[in-house]
Amino acid sequence: MKFGTKAIHAGVEPDASTGAIMTPIFQTSTYVQKSPGNNLGYEYSRTHNPTRTALQNNLAAIENGKHGICFSSGLGAIDAVVKLFNPGDEIITTNDLYGGTYRLFTKVFERYGIKFHFVPMSDPSGVEPYINANTKMIWVETPTNPMMNIIDLDGMAKISKVHNLLLAVDNTFASPYLQNPLDLGADIVMHSVTKYLGGHSDVVMGALIVNDDELASRLVFLQNACGAVPGPQDCFLVLRGIKTLHLRMERHSQNGKTIAAYLKNHPKVAKVYWPGFEDHPNHEIAKKQMRDFGGMISFSLVGNRLEDAKKVLGSFELFALAESLGGVESLCGHPATMTHASIPKEDREKVGLVDSLIRLSVGVEDAEDLKKDLANALGKI
Repeated sequence: MKFGTKAIHAGVEPDASTGAIMTPIFQTSTYVQKSPGNNLGYEYSRTHNPTRTALQNNLAAIENGKHGICFSSGLGAIDAVVKLFNPGDEIITTNDLYGGTYRLFTKVFERYGIKFHFVPMSDPSGVEPYINANTKMIWVETPTNPMMNIIDLDGMAKISKVHNLLLAVDNTFASPYLQNPLDLGADIVMHSVTKYLGGHSDVVMGALIVNDDELASRLVFLQNACGAVPGPQDCFLVLRGIKTLHLRMERHSQNGKTIAAYLKNHPKVAKVYWPGFEDHPNHEIAKKQMRDFGGMISFSLVGNRLEDAKKVLGSFELFALAESLGGVESLCGHPATMTHASIPKEDREKVGLVDSLIRLSVGVEDAEDLKKDLANALGKI
């Protein structure tokens, strides 16, 4: 079954009681049992909910996985993954990743004795010196947030298998339409469902997709035991959003290519970070593991002045200044003061996250209108 067909049909069936083609919103906290322990597969909605079940099955299908597990946010999903481990265990992750993930790792789990190594991953072999008897997992983002670095998933999977490590991949920036890490050897795929999967800036949710039955069982236990589950209406909205994921991602990628090329030739732009450029580091890896290059772009300004970045961000009419990404509308953000403010300045600048860096989530509007908006905003400096 091709992706577009799976996005619309996988995991969902017309409602048996009414024939409704859309999965109903089962807005219930509990379920009547025929006798103690004799139920229809549902006891309590923290544990199971039919709307959530449909979404989890759909997510597993579009990621070419076996088990989908939904959480109340992307960070809730990451939290469950790290809870697989014990004090003294070590995790290797990239030195360029979402600020919320960095905050969760350093401000929450380091307090409980889990050690994190933040290392460059442009070459998978760079993680080898950090692997020891305590290492349990490699955590990867690709493309990374916000520097759009590309990490070789096949290469990282080979290293993880040699050392018997779990490989987890945050696939939020690519979406299942552009990249399927399980096919490349990952053990866990994480999504901030809030972003491209929902696609309409009206839901906060996270998800994990895995193939291994035992690993799925452990994560489902944590989902229920810790209780960070999404409500049925949010699950309904994401199911609706996924039905157009393939169409939206095609347009996001098309617009991303147009906007990236425009910015690269603009005299006030110092550097553009977008993996579709042939001179982008690991562009060939991106071509191999992605179907297209998406609509996420970061760029810095000539002179690297914070006041210039603020002026540009305050001058947009179509690009809305807001956190998050992946909606149909175009968004802009300032990672140094917004999404990545929890990362120390010296650590940000080591990976190129300078004060003038602006991150764009290019939406599905007309690209010519977006170019005019950029021209007007950049003309203010």
